[in-house]
Amino acid sequence: MSKVVLDKHMSDTYSSPDLTRTDFVVPKDDETRLLKYLHDRTDMEARRMERYLAMPDLSRTLSSPLYNIKERVTTLPVLKNFDHIDIPEIIPTDILFNLFDFAPDHVARSKSDTYYVDEKNVLRTHDTVMWYYYLNLPEIKEKIAAGKTLGVMCYGKVYRKDEIDRKHMNIFHQMGGLYLQPDSMGIMPLDELKHVLTDIVQSTFGADVKYRFLDDTFPYTNPSLQIEVMINDQWIEIMGGGMPKKSVLKKMGLEGYNGWAFGFGLERLALISMELPDIRLLWSTDERVIKQLKLGQKFVEVSKYPPVVRDISFIVSKDVALNNYFDLVRDIAGDMVEEVALVDTYENAAKFGADKVSYAFRITYRALDRTLTATEVDTLHKKLEEATVANFGAVVR
Repeated sequence: MSKVVLDKHMSDTYSSPDLTRTDFVVPKDDETRLLKYLHDRTDMEARRMERYLAMPDLSRTLSSPLYNIKERVTTLPVLKNFDHIDIPEIIPTDILFNLFDFAPDHVARSKSDTYYVDEKNVLRTHDTVMWYYYLNLPEIKEKIAAGKTLGVMCYGKVYRKDEIDRKHMNIFHQMGGLYLQPDSMGIMPLDELKHVLTDIVQSTFGADVKYRFLDDTFPYTNPSLQIEVMINDQWIEIMGGGMPKKSVLKKMGLEGYNGWAFGFGLERLALISMELPDIRLLWSTDERVIKQLKLGQKFVEVSKYPPVVRDISFIVSKDVALNNYFDLVRDIAGDMVEEVALVDTYENAAKFGADKVSYAFRITYRALDRTLTATEVDTLHKKLEEATVANFGAVVR
């Protein structure tokens, strides 16, 4: 089997390795069991996770620009024959983190950053975990035993607790690719990955886009890199990749192979391509919005509904993680909230106690489809104040 030959200047002149695409769906018996466990839980966090899991996968929604990005990337000549794999959304931590060399104190392991279904299983935080599931498929083990090359793509929702603003959501979509060849074919040069990433960038932003590669660090690849594009005279990071660590592959049962891997968030590419002002628009069901969500076409506001701003200040235990507070705001206000900005943090041991802190947030309420009334926002904001007290033992100031 011949190695991919890459043209130095024209990355669209080579095609996919000698692979034949197969679509795999990993059995989800464990996920079904954990979903039942989640349903039986009675806490607010469980209800959140159920809602998030039930939200549509926009990379599989025909009308979504995220689907269009997925189609453009998976049909590129160098990737079109890669296998596709659909993996569970609830993943054991020993697979998601341990196998991928996440340090014991890595922030992703924290309950303030990741949604835990139980102590050992979480909502997936990255789609690179597909390596493990792919390499352990019986059909792939047969290919490995025969010394064949491997190529696979994965895409779908991932979940991370996050702040609230117009560019971030706690649910987003990732796409990743992995190519591996036997060591007997040689050691894959990093330039081959750069050519693949160049194809992806140009398929989204056009052949004339300015881009550059920078060194980066990931737990499971070495060397690692990121790619930035020039947008409105600013460099913006859009994706990363690297060469899978042999030590990581060994933990998954694979030795004697090397290659490249990449991953990126679909939302980031879509927001940049369309100059989209608010990430919530990607989830809109308004036909006036949907018909405008075309890659490469600048989004024009359907109507700029005015914001309504309210402040909330409260004293709370220092143990409260702000990402958990942002989730509470999502519970109460849903997509009526455009941004939650921390405007002040104040500690006064004599006044509040050594274990307390005062936070002040400025909350911008703005609906995407109508003008909110002051009365409507006041009612919503009052509900948030009450929930802040009830859920965090806070004292609203």
